[in-house]
Amino acid sequence: MNLIKDKWSKTDIKEFQEYLYTLRNESKIEWSKNIAKTNMKVLAIKCPILRNIAKEILKSNYISFLDYMIWDYYENTIINGYIISKIKDFNIMKKYLDIYSNKADNWGTCDTLSFNIKGQEDKYLNLSKKYIKSNKPFVRRIGIVILFSFVKYDNYLDEIFNILNSFNNETEYYVNMINAWLLCECFIKHRNKTIKYLDNNNLNKFTINKAIQKCRDSYRVSKEDKKMLLKYKEIS
Repeated sequence: MNLIKDKWSKTDIKEFQEYLYTLRNESKIEWSKNIAKTNMKVLAIKCPILRNIAKEILKSNYISFLDYMIWDYYENTIINGYIISKIKDFNIMKKYLDIYSNKADNWGTCDTLSFNIKGQEDKYLNLSKKYIKSNKPFVRRIGIVILFSFVKYDNYLDEIFNILNSFNNETEYYVNMINAWLLCECFIKHRNKTIKYLDNNNLNKFTINKAIQKCRDSYRVSKEDKKMLLKYKEIS
């Protein structure tokens, strides 16, 4: 199918959905649905294929594609998320991300997002802070996903640690898990400052224990540090 359009129409979208359906992997559908933990229909199309589809759509009028915000299949969300992540204009990106985030019902839809925040750090940080206050767990997860783009910047570490502390009473599994991933990334990229944070943190037990586990599972963490991190483990 030709995915480069001057303007997407309802007919194009119908054809696109039919095209996606032809790419389904019947033998993997139930397995994929179980992994994604989504209520949406799943076609079990591999992520590299979905990214290539999104890249083709991005070559032309991708905004007219997003205006339909198709949500029939889990795979639609991955394609939409990849496109939204590539929008350079913050206000336009936010318009579609607000719609997208409020429909998210699974971790994959959140984690496909990856933002280029350079030159717009304050806008993205404020958006993250807004999302983490949501009563919807997957909106909160997206708020944390945004922070992954800040980890490489040393001057935003304290902000990240303060935000992590604010989740002390978080009970949602998928929010605590993404927080653990974030803390693991902080340790890998900023070992010494993260150790100082661990010495005086306000994390909940689940998050700190999962973060330690992820560090210990990582090839980017030394054997010595894997052993050292055990002292921060919270025991029931």
